[in-house]
Amino acid sequence: MSPESSLNAEMSKKISFFGLKGLKLWVWVCLVVGVFIVMILCILSLWITFRRKSRRSSSKFPFNQIPHVSKDIRVDRAGVQNPHPESLYIEMNDKSTGKTMMSHLGRTKSSDNDTLSQCSSVNHHERACSSHSGEEGGFGSAGRLYGGGPVTASPLVGLPEISHLGWGHWFTLRDLELATNRFAAVNVLGEGGYGVVYRGKLVNGTEVAVKKLLNNLGQAEKEFRVEVEAIGHVRHKNLVRLLGYCIEGVHRMLVYEYVNSGNLEQWLHGAMRQHGNLTWEARIKIITGTAQALAYLHEAIEPKVVHRDIRASNILIDDEFNAKLSDFGVSQALGLGYVAPEYANTGLLNEKSDIYSFGVLLLEAVTGRDPVDYGRPANEVNLVEWLKMMVGTRRAEEVVDPKLEPRPSKSALKRALLVSLRCVDPEAEKRPRMSQIARMLESDEHTFHKERRNRKSRTASMEIVETKDESLGPSGAETHITKPEKTHE
Repeated sequence: MSPESSLNAEMSKKISFFGLKGLKLWVWVCLVVGVFIVMILCILSLWITFRRKSRRSSSKFPFNQIPHVSKDIRVDRAGVQNPHPESLYIEMNDKSTGKTMMSHLGRTKSSDNDTLSQCSSVNHHERACSSHSGEEGGFGSAGRLYGGGPVTASPLVGLPEISHLGWGHWFTLRDLELATNRFAAVNVLGEGGYGVVYRGKLVNGTEVAVKKLLNNLGQAEKEFRVEVEAIGHVRHKNLVRLLGYCIEGVHRMLVYEYVNSGNLEQWLHGAMRQHGNLTWEARIKIITGTAQALAYLHEAIEPKVVHRDIRASNILIDDEFNAKLSDFGVSQALGLGYVAPEYANTGLLNEKSDIYSFGVLLLEAVTGRDPVDYGRPANEVNLVEWLKMMVGTRRAEEVVDPKLEPRPSKSALKRALLVSLRCVDPEAEKRPRMSQIARMLESDEHTFHKERRNRKSRTASMEIVETKDESLGPSGAETHITKPEKTHE
């Protein structure tokens, strides 16, 4: 009998196992192998699922980053399957890749002060990485216009992780009381109809500006949270960064990065003038940065953000005279002299209204005058009307701030006045877009640098000629000067 036939006979034997009788051996072998394969597949499936979940939580697109493309931002209520039925989510759709990101808005519980006083959390990427997005660039070919600049470390590193905002931090009232020494008067940076701004220091040593809102006092928690979350993801080098917020009881507070060199109003009209007058180059740099920030808000993100309160006091300035636009997305005040004329008829503010206000701001920087000054003669009270009168009578050069030294060139002044007059056009449709304004101002800045280089080169040429004249002897012969040789050790 051959081995093959004996193997077939053995495999065909009927055996009993686990109470089952009459099944052949080969059937049992197949069943065991099949069960083993199924178990292996199940284990692999569970492992792959676990890895995907862990990657989503750790390697997902960072929420503190806005990509170089336009985005849709909308707010959805969590469905029935949401494990947090009282929660909200911010959904952001990347138009170029079709990817969707969800940012969880947790529910605050004011009664749990002891637990919540340890603060909320920052996404791991916010803590481990630097801020990118609009701070590094804009989108497409307009990257240089909408952003640019060095990547800076996150000011939220070192704070406890409890909540999951993804873009910033959720502070409690106790946190901010400690940071501002119980909102001491000595820490007040400024105040207005919106509320009071305090200087503070977080537990990790980071200096912040805490804005205690009055016009939002007691606003519905979810409504306020949605508004703040929508602007929390916005990043640009010329926008003051929103680090987090506080909702507790009726208190509504925003926590911003601290910008330490005052604002444009203080430099033009207030306390910062004791440090000196802003040069033309510094003014154009500040105005250009403001234009780039507004172009980003109006044209680089969706839905677009209308500032509604462009004024000199909202243009913060850092040590290098870079503009930092504040109060975007939450301001509800209206600056005297900055409001577009169509607001009186429609009661609406849009990006064209922002452009009008920007034109007034540019005139304020050029002239050093307030938009409305009742201490002046009747025909000079309103800055815009006075400037139009001066330009119409060919006295444009007389509008320059008398404290400005050195004075701008005629071409630079003409360009600035032309841009401002286009911005304050009574017909909103004729006003240019902010991206166009930014490009016009950038070319003015480049022209200024070119003229300064030319002046330096002319000065250097004159010095060389004088040196040559001095090197000639009395008879006109050149005196040879031997330069010391370098010794090599």
